[in-house]
Amino acid sequence: MKPRISRQTLYLLALSGVLLILSLLFAFLLLIPAGKEYRIKRMERNKHAQVLAEYQQWHDETFRLLKELQSKNKHTITAFDNRFDPDRFAKTHRHFFQSLQLSEVAPVSDAAPFSVYEVNTTSRIGSPENFYGFLEAVNKSDWIIGVDFPVHFKREQDLILSSFTMRVYSTALKE
Repeated sequence: MKPRISRQTLYLLALSGVLLILSLLFAFLLLIPAGKEYRIKRMERNKHAQVLAEYQQWHDETFRLLKELQSKNKHTITAFDNRFDPDRFAKTHRHFFQSLQLSEVAPVSDAAPFSVYEVNTTSRIGSPENFYGFLEAVNKSDWIIGVDFPVHFKREQDLILSSFTMRVYSTALKE
């Protein structure tokens, strides 16, 4: 006796074989190579993510430091944007001197990112303490001012005649 296989079983067996072969071909030709490529790209992505995390940490730290410095030096930052007004300077600092005369010298350089110009000052003061008080007040003023040394002091009876040069730094545009 011969085992009889029905036609439906034979078709089902042939279809199952074809599907098995197609799924094996699909796995070996597409999935496995793509899986290897996926693993390689995943490792690459993890490396990039690690580098990104390092740069993000550096950015956050630098940004925090920037904000800290901006809040700490807010007065200095705003002072760079103020335009120097000789009349206002004289009114603000006149109480340190008996007389104060400012004469502007031509700008030092146009190539700088901010305008720098020299101001020659001649003044009469009662004592050197007034001059040192003036220097402290200049440090707290609304402008960035550097007093160039030497400062010349000359005694004239009971007063001291002082002469010095100041450099005023500003990013404000001149009119």
